[in-house]
Amino acid sequence: MSATVAAPPRWALRIAGITRRSPTLAIGAAILLVFGLMAILAPWITPFDPVQAQPRNVLAPPGGAHLFGTDGNGMDVLSRVIAGAGWAFGIAIPAVLVGLLAGVPLGLYTGYRGGWPDEIMMRGFDALRVFPSIILALAVVAAAGPSLLNVVLVIGFLDSPVFARVVRAEVIALRGSTFVESAVAAGNPTWRILFVHILPNAIQGAMAQTAVRAAWAVRISATLAFLGVGIQPPTPEWGAMIRQGAEYLVTGQWWVGIFPGLALILMVLGLNMLGDGMQDMLDPRRKAATR
Repeated sequence: MSATVAAPPRWALRIAGITRRSPTLAIGAAILLVFGLMAILAPWITPFDPVQAQPRNVLAPPGGAHLFGTDGNGMDVLSRVIAGAGWAFGIAIPAVLVGLLAGVPLGLYTGYRGGWPDEIMMRGFDALRVFPSIILALAVVAAAGPSLLNVVLVIGFLDSPVFARVVRAEVIALRGSTFVESAVAAGNPTWRILFVHILPNAIQGAMAQTAVRAAWAVRISATLAFLGVGIQPPTPEWGAMIRQGAEYLVTGQWWVGIFPGLALILMVLGLNMLGDGMQDMLDPRRKAATR
């Protein structure tokens, strides 16, 4: 008698289905899972304290107890790269939330209302686009101070127009729909029409943008730290580590900047791949256009 083969669990079937539908999303999610585990388990898996200087081991090459070598202060590069994952998520996730909380209601209201509020918002966004985002972020963070809160708020503020534009476009397409006209005829107040009837149908485009905007937030925060106005040393932030490593590249100590640079590239790649896959999954029009 043949043995009965147990059916795979439902969650495994769901993951396999998503992988078949969007390999890009699956690869991006796998990369981010690795970084997420690094961030969560950092206190237990870092071989050394990431901010503890070891003067006797300054600029030790990779190998032995220090697999990624040490930096100019004798700090273990591997430990700092692992701890840096937590700082990357700690900046990207709140910055995207700030962008969503600021941009989605604005795009929702102006797209539905139209008229002069919509015109003022669009002209304001056009004015912001005149200046490169990194220049605006650099100026504001330099003026406000290089704290984590300031970096998150500035990046979130600069990101909010992206979410506002996406939601506004969806609302303009939906405001003449039958279900919206029915809600108006039933006497629903404007806030209920916006947040109960329109928002659930207009939010998908903004949610599909979250991973891509998180990748942008990671890049901008690393750039600010590299320029010396973001998160400051000895905090194990990848941009600050790359800045320190750039000073040693010319003298041959390549490992100080290369390893955090590779971590930054991989995380941004994972976020972009996840975002691209999410857009394919959540936006049927884009998925149909790519077939």
